[in-house]
Amino acid sequence: MIKKDENVATIHERIAYCVQYFGNGKNTVFAEKLGVSEGNIRGYIKGVVPKADVLEKIVRTYELSPLWLLTGEGEMLNTPKKKADEKERAIATPTANLQEGIPLIPFSAMAGALTGEQSVFEYECERYVVPAFKGADFLMPVKGASMQPTYVSGDIVACQHVPMGGIFFQWNKPYVLDTAQGPLIKRVKPGSDKQHIWLISDNENYDPFELPISEINAVALVIGIIRLE
Repeated sequence: MIKKDENVATIHERIAYCVQYFGNGKNTVFAEKLGVSEGNIRGYIKGVVPKADVLEKIVRTYELSPLWLLTGEGEMLNTPKKKADEKERAIATPTANLQEGIPLIPFSAMAGALTGEQSVFEYECERYVVPAFKGADFLMPVKGASMQPTYVSGDIVACQHVPMGGIFFQWNKPYVLDTAQGPLIKRVKPGSDKQHIWLISDNENYDPFELPISEINAVALVIGIIRLE
């Protein structure tokens, strides 16, 4: 849980604090999700007072407490009201029962989990019951920084197998793909033709790249995350 930072005394400092946390320190990332210009965010940090509609966007988009944003009082996150994407903070309960729960697959065995040719059997894996992820086929740990701030190293993502026959991508959704480079977590967008797709990182420091669909061995849709506090 994120709590109020003691050094954010003004609303301008609190917005700067939000940019640091939610936008990975980048005004552009924070602004794009809100649908406002980077210049506006820069102005709010420097002393311009945001209009009511912008404040509402910040509160709704990042699930902030309006009281905290306006006054600095209380918790930063609006925890009393559970939002539609509460599944991203789902509670996972360990289980030893092979008839329930979702297997947590080690990253080293991820390609096998995607193709069904597992080098690690499910009975060797930890299993977790996660009520919000009923459609998930497996859990996997996140490694690396390419998908920050959405997914950070140490997060666990819940994945759902996608049939390769006549594969249909939901554009801009995050997927785990088994490729020649190994398992990748990326957002998928249309390629230059129907035989290619663009793989996009949420971290702006990582360039997008185009991949032939023929080089994809297996695909799973990311349906949520578990983040350890």
